[in-house]
Amino acid sequence: MKWQCRPQPIFTVFFGGPPLHMTPRHRLPMAEEPAMSLKTLLTVQTNDQPLPLEEWDPALSGDMDIRVDRGGVWWHEGAKVKHPRVLRTLSRLLRRETDGHYYLVTPVEKWRIRVDDHPLLIIDAVRREEAGTGGCWHLTTQTGEHATLDDSCRLVLDDDADIPRVILRHGLSARLSRQCWYQLVEQAECIEDAQGQIHMGLHSGGHWHALGPPMSPDDLPTLSS
Repeated sequence: MKWQCRPQPIFTVFFGGPPLHMTPRHRLPMAEEPAMSLKTLLTVQTNDQPLPLEEWDPALSGDMDIRVDRGGVWWHEGAKVKHPRVLRTLSRLLRRETDGHYYLVTPVEKWRIRVDDHPLLIIDAVRREEAGTGGCWHLTTQTGEHATLDDSCRLVLDDDADIPRVILRHGLSARLSRQCWYQLVEQAECIEDAQGQIHMGLHSGGHWHALGPPMSPDDLPTLSS
């Protein structure tokens, strides 16, 4: 699917002004001067089709005063971003590049933002039985994005974290909230390997997803204490 837009600055999804049409079925406001405002995000029209961020390669426009804290809360100029549609729009325009920085991107503008840990946080998990897979865990982020644990969406255990993260799109990851992690641990399976180590995890989408590092049998009672 090809995307087209008029050759004008359009990251004024934050800035206000007359509408600029993108096809198919996406409309982002624009303005002559970038007077920062998130209010115009409420007029953005989007659908659930993924945006082709990998095809967009604009020059860096600058740094935008947006920060995502370790709890997955988005802040704009020191104020908490609360509106669900604003959060949804921001997260869909976000990608992480090979330099390790996070950018909000459109075909003609790119703004760098600050992310303390991971920009997305898994806040809900539901298991559904599905034919041929033995069941899948469906995850929801704080911005309303959905993902399914399977071969392309795996849990990853970092050495410096005690809770796994989920690999998502465009270089992004989502950390499991502690409440969601506890929920998954309660439903976890424990498998003993040939060396006597216990592996705790879940089967989802036909694949094994580890919830933590291997443990000795003596460590198991501490999980329920």
